[in-house]
Amino acid sequence: MDKEIVGKYRKAGKIAGEAREYGISLVKENTLLLDVAEKIEKYIIEKGAKPAFPVNIGINDVAAHYTPCHDDKSFFRKGDVVKIDVGAHVDGYIGDTAGTVEVGTNRYKNMIKASKEALSVAVELIKPDVGLSVVGAGIETTIRSYNFVSVENLTGHSLKQYRLHAGKSVPNISNDVKEKIKKDDVLAVEPFATNGAGRVGGRIMGNIYRLAMDREPGTENGKKLLKYVKENFGVLPFAERWCRDKVDNAEIVLRKLMRAMIITGYPVLREINKGIVTQAEHTVIVTENGCGVIT
Repeated sequence: MDKEIVGKYRKAGKIAGEAREYGISLVKENTLLLDVAEKIEKYIIEKGAKPAFPVNIGINDVAAHYTPCHDDKSFFRKGDVVKIDVGAHVDGYIGDTAGTVEVGTNRYKNMIKASKEALSVAVELIKPDVGLSVVGAGIETTIRSYNFVSVENLTGHSLKQYRLHAGKSVPNISNDVKEKIKKDDVLAVEPFATNGAGRVGGRIMGNIYRLAMDREPGTENGKKLLKYVKENFGVLPFAERWCRDKVDNAEIVLRKLMRAMIITGYPVLREINKGIVTQAEHTVIVTENGCGVIT
C-alpha cells in the first residue's frame, strides 16, 4: 500500500480512536445523547479529519444505526449499557472504532469484557491467507467462553476510500465462507456479544442516511440538498441533523428523497429478544505477517 495512503489511514484511525475514548468519557447519567454525539463529531473535525458517519449511540438492546436527531431529548440513565461507534476519515480513508461503557453500574462488566477480548483474539488471528471464517470462529468461541453469544447477523467489514462497506465481511461466528484475508486489506473488526438470541432486526429509521442513486430530484429544495450531500458526504452516511440548516424543512425534503429512492435510510437494529448488546471494534491494516491496529 502506498505510504501516503497508509499515513492517511493512520491519521484517521488515531483521531477515531481518540474520539472514541473522548466520547466514552462523556457518557454520564442524565447527559443528553445529542450533546455527546455533537461533541464527538466536533472533536473529529477539530483534530483534522471528518466524520465518516454520524456517531452511533446504541443503548442496551440497540446494537447499531441510531444517532440522535436535531431535537433529541434522550439521556443516559443509570444502568444503561452504551455503545459508542465512531468513524473518522482523511480524504476518504476511514478509521472505524467502537467501545462499550456501563453507566454507574457493573452488572454487565463480563459482557463488555467478552466483546473486548473477542476483538483482541480476532486481531491476533488476522494475517494474509487466513480465512475470514477462522476469525469468526475465534470471536464466537471467545464470547461463548463468557457464556454469551455472538450477534450472528452483524459483521465487520472491509474499508476502501470513501467506502465504509467495501466487499468483505468479517463474521462474528464460525461459518463456511471460504474467502481469505489478503495483504493490504483494511478491515473493521467488530465483535458483538449479547445475552439474547444472537440476532438483530428492525424497521424504524435511526436518523442516518446515505446517497443511493444519483438522479435529479423534482424540487429545488431537493436539488439543493442533494448537491450538498454529494459535495460533502459522497456515498458515506450522514445525519438528518447535519442537513438542518441547508434547506427549509430538511426532514420533509429527506423523506421525499427517500421516497424517490435517491437516498436510503438505515433502520435501528435491536436484539430480537431485547437482550443487552456490547460491542468492541478496531480498524486494522493487514501486513505481511499479521496486522496493525490503527484505532
